[in-house]
Amino acid sequence: MTIYYCYDAHCGWCYGFSKVISRLATEYQDHFHFEVLSGGMIPKETARPIKAMAGYIGEAYKRVEELADVQFGADYLWHIQNPDDSDWFPESLTPAIALCIFKEYQPEQQVAIVADFQKAMFEEGRDLSDGEAYRHLLEKYNIPADAFYEKLKDPTYAEKARYEFALCAQLEVTGFPKLLLQVNDTKFYLVAEGFTPYDTLTARLEKILQELSATNPVTPH
Repeated sequence: MTIYYCYDAHCGWCYGFSKVISRLATEYQDHFHFEVLSGGMIPKETARPIKAMAGYIGEAYKRVEELADVQFGADYLWHIQNPDDSDWFPESLTPAIALCIFKEYQPEQQVAIVADFQKAMFEEGRDLSDGEAYRHLLEKYNIPADAFYEKLKDPTYAEKARYEFALCAQLEVTGFPKLLLQVNDTKFYLVAEGFTPYDTLTARLEKILQELSATNPVTPH
């Protein structure tokens, strides 16, 4: 069975959800395969400067901190609080391409990878539209730098990223984060939509697993 984590690198609520999904992936690694899909929240074709959304983010991040018990870093907040001086043009395609490359090398580390991507931006203030934002993670995930930067420019990986955007749309993902449990080719369960505390999430998951074992015993794999 597979848990699909539909996320976007620029989604503050996904950053807030990082600790929850990371713990889930660790505790349930023997039960499920975890697959992360990028949602394409900000199309590259319509990317605008950070000042276009700084006002909204400047208020919303406080709510994320309060509910999710996370901290946004000063280096990230500088761009929100000084939008006229920032050169950021947030878009979802570049981090989605980067994720496709990282997944190719470390398919079992997908949840950890996106947590690191979001830490890089929301804590350390790295611009995820800039390929250099990922350099410090390449050694950690044993990815050759030359190969990574070559693939980052390869249209094949942009196609893979856009396929994930399309898959999220097909799964009717309209907001992030969203967790879906796939039990067979046609049956999906909605496990979480929006930020969800760990205990709530596991209670839902256990209830689904009980239902499945009661109606049609399934061996988790």
